[in-house]
Amino acid sequence: MVNPTEIIPGVIFYSYLATKTKQTVGFLNHNNLVMQVSGQFLLETPTEKITMRGGQMLLIGKNQLGQITKTPLPDEDYETIVISLQEDLLRQIALEENIEMTEKYNGPQNVLVPGNDFLRAFFHSLVPYVRHADEHFVNTMGMLKVREAVHLLLNALPELKNFLFDFSEPHKIDLEKFMLSNFHYNLPVEKFASLTGRSLAGFKRDFRKIFDMAPRHWLQEKRLEEARYLIEDKHKRPSAIYLDLGFESLSHFSHSFKKRFRQSAYGIMQKATEYLTLRGFFY
Repeated sequence: MVNPTEIIPGVIFYSYLATKTKQTVGFLNHNNLVMQVSGQFLLETPTEKITMRGGQMLLIGKNQLGQITKTPLPDEDYETIVISLQEDLLRQIALEENIEMTEKYNGPQNVLVPGNDFLRAFFHSLVPYVRHADEHFVNTMGMLKVREAVHLLLNALPELKNFLFDFSEPHKIDLEKFMLSNFHYNLPVEKFASLTGRSLAGFKRDFRKIFDMAPRHWLQEKRLEEARYLIEDKHKRPSAIYLDLGFESLSHFSHSFKKRFRQSAYGIMQKATEYLTLRGFFY
């Protein structure tokens, strides 16, 4: 099975796995409701780490950077249903039902949703749709299910109204702090600009004032410096870190690393291994 499967393109997804996988998500554009059927789901963002198992639900906030690890458990494959709560639909619901934010939401960006009878029933009602997807049937009923999810979330946690129906743009944030925390995500410069609340021109201008170089050049240098540190000091293999540092392929990483440091990543790893061996350590 292709992972994930789009049940309704761009709206409802079903993920099934028999082996563990780590997925560098990058930028999360929309609010997402994740329903864990079985296996273990791990979300890691720059500020938190959240784990879910079968029967749990997580509401993931929009405009975030993150990484997901999907893990089957003993005698239990990995299954997840994801509903993308896209802004166009939320705007439509807000207009039709005269829903307005009462105040700025200041809670966590990711919320483990406590179960109740209504949410559990909704959860189980979705499983046959995604396991036995019939396009015509699901597309006529699917959007009703998305609306139902929104209302059940508001019923369970009324404070989520300010979470779901906040349509404001990201405010201008500390660019230096943000980039030092998130340089490893493989995103275009335009997206970094948006996430820090700036136009592309404003982002480039502020960036050069802080780091004294262009964003793309700085990102490449920062990622390669971090790679060398992880290989030399933390004894990580290049094949284990290149994706986490925003490189699209091992060959691209290896070429860039050798060009920057005039020796291969595996050569540096070998030297570090030999040094540890001489010191009486085992690697």
